[in-house]
Amino acid sequence: MKTNSPLLMAPFGATSVLIFGVPDSPLAQPRNVIGGNLVAALVSLIVLHLFGSSPWTMGMAVATAIGMMQLTGTLHPPSGAVALVVMMTKAPWQFLLTPALEGSIILVLCAVVFNNLAQERTYPKHWL
Repeated sequence: MKTNSPLLMAPFGATSVLIFGVPDSPLAQPRNVIGGNLVAALVSLIVLHLFGSSPWTMGMAVATAIGMMQLTGTLHPPSGAVALVVMMTKAPWQFLLTPALEGSIILVLCAVVFNNLAQERTYPKHWL
């Protein structure tokens, strides 16, 4: 499905640095990757559809997404950029599933395979 969200490459690129480069990091664990991206997408979609896209609502979406990730224990730094992508592209509600959820799951599954091919690496350290 075409999402018209090419800017999503930036947050997924940053996610890739974490899950492939520092897979032991708490911020790179599946709960944080999937949960953080979903929380950020949901929060920013709510802000977008209630208040529109403007500089102040972009800031509000990112700040609220960070707060909600902290509250839910799903902090994932690249998810702040997910919130910006939603706001900048005026994403539809479908963005929550594709690409946010599907892309996050695919990245985590790739990280599980890649990181566990080497004997000295294991990923994830924990799922939840």
